[in-house]
Amino acid sequence: MLSDEQYMEQALQQADLAAECGEVPVGAVLVLPDGQQFVAHNAPISTCDASAHAEMQVIRAACTAIGNYRLVGAQLFVTLEPCAMCAGAIIHARIKRVIYGASEPKTGAVESLYQLLSDKRLNHQAELTGGVLADACSTQIKAFFKSRRKK
Repeated sequence: MLSDEQYMEQALQQADLAAECGEVPVGAVLVLPDGQQFVAHNAPISTCDASAHAEMQVIRAACTAIGNYRLVGAQLFVTLEPCAMCAGAIIHARIKRVIYGASEPKTGAVESLYQLLSDKRLNHQAELTGGVLADACSTQIKAFFKSRRKK
């Protein structure tokens, strides 16, 4: 197994791919307990699908590959704090641990705005590690939006 930082580097590479496609640069890596890895990036614009966030894409790929909607013991690495939709999918998939880079004060639903993954009223709580390569993740997304505003 790689370190959290190494997996986050892979997620950053996926985010670069998203930016190249004109998508908001968010990337994700999902690692199953057996070491199987799945990678994805944001694709709502190119797929015309509001739910095609990096987290949703990688969760779908892993679930399809193993033939089960539950990803018990999985770890999800994502460059930006998950939104409410993605947090809901994380809960339903029973993902064990979520590791993210940059906080998202406007839509972050795991620590910033809401704390869905640690809410004891829900039927699953995930371990949470925020701030992994936060500077690189934050710089990447800020540069993308700065570039977009110039156009």
